[in-house]
Amino acid sequence: MDDNEIDGMAQRAAGRVQEAAGNLMGDTRTQAEGRARQVYGSAQQAYGQMRDTAGQGLDVLQDQVRAYPITALAVAGMVGWLIGRLRS
Repeated sequence: MDDNEIDGMAQRAAGRVQEAAGNLMGDTRTQAEGRARQVYGSAQQAYGQMRDTAGQGLDVLQDQVRAYPITALAVAGMVGWLIGRLRS
């Protein structure tokens, strides 16, 4: 689990508490700040999940390159050639 996921969950929880406190006090500003904090926490948590997923994808790619180095080199060469053809 990425640190951003943990921080995002904490921000969401703190936002819920802040919104509830605003409800009890009848303070609309505190309620709005709590909701905003929850949205920020959700975004941060989603970012952490995305980073975690991308890291797992890179791990799989590295494993494949180690298992099949010649094939990986051939694929990389073909991709480079195609990019060169598209740019000219």
